[in-house]
Order: sequence, then structure tokens, then C-alpha cells
Amino acid sequence: MTTQPNPITEATASIPADIKRIVLTGFMGAGKSTIGRLLASRIGWTFLDVDTHLEARTNATIPELFERHGEATFRRLESSAIASALARTQTVLALGGGAPEELTNRLLIEQTPATFTIFLDAPFPTLYDRCMLQEIGRPVLANLDAAQARFARRHPLYRRISRLTIDTTSSTPNETIEAILAAIAK
Repeated sequence: MTTQPNPITEATASIPADIKRIVLTGFMGAGKSTIGRLLASRIGWTFLDVDTHLEARTNATIPELFERHGEATFRRLESSAIASALARTQTVLALGGGAPEELTNRLLIEQTPATFTIFLDAPFPTLYDRCMLQEIGRPVLANLDAAQARFARRHPLYRRISRLTIDTTSSTPNETIEAILAAIAK
């Protein structure tokens, strides 16, 4: 009788021992939630989406949190959720697109040992098109000029906090995961 290889065990084994958590960052539409969920499943880790976690914890959508409490309160809640998530191990964490704009969040991510941060990158028009195809509302995209300015402001921050940049422009989620696993294994 032959034993079949376990793909989760093999994928987990490809993660170096000094990596205890993977953080995905990038603009909306980059694939952080989709790729994060699939990557976590593939390597047998837990997946945590900061925005979804905040929505469940506060019983409000992200736009509602902004509207009811303002950006400063939202960012404090977000920083607390990120700090809590970074205390976990064997976790794939998907950040909200604006998280790196806060110095507190950048420092948390950069200074937490054994954290491997990946920037899922694509040009703004690609990300915009992806968002328009999704059923969830993206109110911040209503003003195209403001959205492009937000993208331009955040892009260098994503790069700054990341050890790896993966271009997702023409890749499927599975191709992106393969690229991530190959890069991490090096």
C-alpha cells in the first residue's frame, strides 16, 4: 500500500521555520482576501481578513464605521485588530487597503518578528476594473480622481513594508499562490 502525498503538509513544509505569519497588502481589488483565503487553506494556516474581522466585531460595514465614528476611530480599531492578529502564528492576514497609511500599522507589521509581508500589485486600471466586477460596493471608487490619488499615495507604502512584491495583473489566484510559495521557499 502506497501513501498519497498530503498537499497541505508539503506546502506547509515549504514555508521556512522563521516565518510564522504572512501579511498580504495592496490596494482594493488586488486579491488580498481571495488569495489569502486560498493560501491559508493550501498551507493549513488560519486566514484572517482585518476588514471582515472589524465588521463582525462592530456589527457594521467599513463605510458605516467611517460614517458613524470617523476615520480616526476606525484606524484605532484597525490598529488594534492588526496587533491582535500579529500576535497569532500560522496565520495569513489580509490587511485593509488603507492600513499602511497609519504609521502605527506600518511599525506593527515591520517590527513583528517572523512576519513575511507580500505586496499584491497591479496597475490602477486593472484594480478598478476588478472592483467594478465585484458585487460589494466600493464607495471610495465613486470619485475616480480621488481613488487614483489614493492609489498613488499608498503604492510606495505597500512597497516599503513588504519583503516581496507579486504582480497580480494577469495571474489567476492559483498562479499567484504558486509564485508566493516559490518566492518564500527561496
